[in-house]
Amino acid sequence: MKISRMDLDGTGSLSGIVARILKLEPDLPIPVPIEELALQLDIQKIQQFDSEQFEGGLITDETRSSGIILVNRSSFKGRRRFTIGHELAHFLIPSHMPDEPGRFLCSREDMGRLGTAEQSRRGRMEVEANQFAALILLPPPALRIAMKAYRDPDLKHVPQLARQFDVSKEAASRAYAEFNEHAVAIVVTENGKVRRTYRKLNFPRIAVDYGRPVPMGSQFHKKGLDQSFASELAECVPDVWLDVERGRRAPTLYEQVYPQRNGFALIMLWLELPEDEEDEQDDDRTSKERLRDRQARYVR
Repeated sequence: MKISRMDLDGTGSLSGIVARILKLEPDLPIPVPIEELALQLDIQKIQQFDSEQFEGGLITDETRSSGIILVNRSSFKGRRRFTIGHELAHFLIPSHMPDEPGRFLCSREDMGRLGTAEQSRRGRMEVEANQFAALILLPPPALRIAMKAYRDPDLKHVPQLARQFDVSKEAASRAYAEFNEHAVAIVVTENGKVRRTYRKLNFPRIAVDYGRPVPMGSQFHKKGLDQSFASELAECVPDVWLDVERGRRAPTLYEQVYPQRNGFALIMLWLELPEDEEDEQDDDRTSKERLRDRQARYVR
């Protein structure tokens, strides 16, 4: 790695710093060696610490000439890598100012901040740090190449993507939804309640608010789902997840559930958008027949 902090001089924005790093290190290996990158950019060391409240931290001087990144000892590898990326952002982005001089401390809640609706300066700062970590660990050029290997959406792709980039399944879920060529959304649930949602821009807003129970009409409540195995993709009633305008034809929506450990689960929603009228015979087939025929085209 040849990049140095001097190469980032004059680049203060999140997007500018990421773009400069990726330009100067075009052959950055996948998974990205985030610890090596941090050390290359004047982080002195990365050390573990014990905390029930915080996931990570950064200790630095007033001029931010060097720093030490702290990572929660109990976190699993994918989360630790994300934490390093998050704290590296605080170190590199000049506008990020700590609550206490020379010390950033970031909770698990901070690591989950991704929305643009954050009003406080600190909230916006944490959002930027998370965006930086996601962009560095899952660089868009490499991610677009990886996504070409996947055809129709399937939750079994998420752990494959997570292993390839050495990130958590949630980080992989977010990238999978945002970079998918299809209109998909992934809902993250914990103990039967919606915690976060990630969606393609052309996917409508999920009608279930954060903190609310997973709707009873979801496959999530189906008995016999195996932990750590994605369920079969199946059509579901759109009204379960979406606000369908009265008097309008309801879209076709597919759902798939992937139970995880410790009460977590991923739910993928795939919205069938209207296609060009080049094949009007589609109107004479059921959505299940269209799905079956589409999947059959990709059987190798």
